[in-house]
Amino acid sequence: MPQPLVRIQLTLIIVLLTSLLSFSSPVQAAPPIRIQLIGDSTVATYNKPPKDRPDMTGWGQIFGEYFTNDVTIFNRAASGRSSSSFIREGRWKKALEEKPDYLFIQFGHNDCPGKGDRETDPATTYQQYLKQYIDEARAANIKPILVTPMTRRRFENGQIWTILRPYADAMIKVGKEKNVPVIDLHKKSVALFNQLGDAGSSDFSPSESDRTHFSRKGALEIARLVAEEIPTTVPELKPYLKQPTPKKD
Repeated sequence: MPQPLVRIQLTLIIVLLTSLLSFSSPVQAAPPIRIQLIGDSTVATYNKPPKDRPDMTGWGQIFGEYFTNDVTIFNRAASGRSSSSFIREGRWKKALEEKPDYLFIQFGHNDCPGKGDRETDPATTYQQYLKQYIDEARAANIKPILVTPMTRRRFENGQIWTILRPYADAMIKVGKEKNVPVIDLHKKSVALFNQLGDAGSSDFSPSESDRTHFSRKGALEIARLVAEEIPTTVPELKPYLKQPTPKKD
């Protein structure tokens, strides 16, 4: 058999074997990752909820329900904390020591005016604290993700009335300056509550008088609003989401 023909046949065999091996090789699974959450009472976990609000649930408490088993969630959010007090109390230092792969940051409710030494200015100190979280997280090889604070369920003339937009805007500004992904949960929650109305969203609250925190149903919906933004905002986390993203009850 002429040598050129032999070489052609060998080349074809090699190509065929390579194709078969490539086809039969299993798709490599996404490696396990660790996600940490820091924030206030709207994010926190309630293992022992208040007796008058037994269904009280933070969205961080059930965030893991939107992810596959390859994700471990560490919810370090704490009730009553602001961007400043979380650092001042040493909670941020302890959170950093866990060295997660990703860090979701949501503060704002306790940064608002009237919160005493927890209060921050959205134009100055609030942004400074956010930048501290970002810089120190990156120094520890942790990827930060900013989440603007969701609105309270306070309505005026049938529409949401909020004082948190300046903090949401400040967080978006910091995200652009620091090249950090931002999920605008404030905008999404305002749109959702305006759509549902006061009566239509009433079962999102843990009690009739509490318009800041959430029932389990409300927390699931708020967590869903965050999760559904992940494919476009943090695309590398998309393989870890359960598909499709679950909807509200």
